Formats: sequence, C-alpha cells, structure tokens
Amino acid sequence: MTGTCVILDIGGVLEFTPDTGWVQRWEERLELPLGTVHARMHDIWRAGSVGSVGEQDVHEQVALRLGLDAPQVDAFMADLWAEYLGTPNEELIAYLRGLRGRCRLGILSNSFVGAREREAALYHFDEWAEQLVYSHEIGIEKPDPRAFDAACGAMGARAEDCLFIDDAAVHVEAARATGMQAHLYEDNARTITRIAAHLDAGSRPGA
Repeated sequence: MTGTCVILDIGGVLEFTPDTGWVQRWEERLELPLGTVHARMHDIWRAGSVGSVGEQDVHEQVALRLGLDAPQVDAFMADLWAEYLGTPNEELIAYLRGLRGRCRLGILSNSFVGAREREAALYHFDEWAEQLVYSHEIGIEKPDPRAFDAACGAMGARAEDCLFIDDAAVHVEAARATGMQAHLYEDNARTITRIAAHLDAGSRPGA
C-alpha cells in the first residue's frame, strides 16, 4: 500500500446538497418571520456541529424554541436530514471505490451530530474510506488547522503526502497552509484528473 493519501469533504463533494427550502416552509407553516428558525436555533446548530450536544438535546431544543410537539419535531428533523444528506455523487464515489489498494482514502467533514450513522446507512462511505473524521466527533471544524492535523493523524500520513478535496475555497487554502496538497472541487472531471495526477506523482521513484 502506498503512502499516498486522498482526503475528501462530504457535503458538496461526495454528496450534492442544494437548498431544499425546508426552513422557509416551516417558518410559513408556523407563521414565523423569515429567518426565525436559524436565529432561534443558531447556538444549537453550532453545538451540534462540534458535538457539545447530543441528538436528544437537539430534539428537545427544537421543541422548546419552536413550540413543536413530538410528531412535528420528528417531521422537522426529517426535513433537516433530507437536505443535509442530499444525493450521492455516484460517479466520484465509484471512482474512489476503484482506488482501494492504490492509495489511502479518508474523509474530513464539518458535520452534525448523527451524521456518521445516517451516512453509513445511506452511502456506505466506511466501505472505502479508511478513516472518517467528523467535526462533531473531534470538536473542531474546518478551517481550523487542527482539523486537518487530526485527519492526517487519523490516516497516519504526512501532510505533504495528502491531497485534500473540498468545495469551499477557504478550506482548501487552510489545508494548504498546514502543508497538505489541496484541490477545490468544481466538477468530477477536474477532480478525478487531479487525484490521478496525485497518485501518479506518489508512485514515482523517490516520491
């Protein structure tokens, strides 16, 4: 197994997650001014992204802050997860599955409590990714340099041997600042070409 490593973001790279308008629909249903849901839930969304609250805490705060009963909370969270999980980037995922044995594959994601279980059930990232590093589990979000250090550490790889792929330019620049190679995801064709070049460079003598 080569020491060459590819680490990918999830949302916007491995999953396509367009805005579904679910928040606005709930505000209309509850007759709340536009922006009320995020204003009331901002600290809970933040806490969930770094794992300082659990799923049950989130449900309780949704009920309390938005005045929802239990079935409404379930429906609200189902809408949240439908947008969060989006749809799989099947072409890129198939390509990555084909790389097993040729390089080391990992994931680094800004996430929300409960994401690992749902993504494993739906998309089976754990079948091809050696390590999945979630912000809600390590308590650190990109672009904090410690998030990239944690991902490299989990892979047991040197930063310079790792290619990081993300759809957010600020995260790509932050990864480069830690010594990683990095690529801004814009489409599958360019991303696959960049990964192939990384693997080719890693396979050369002395690399």
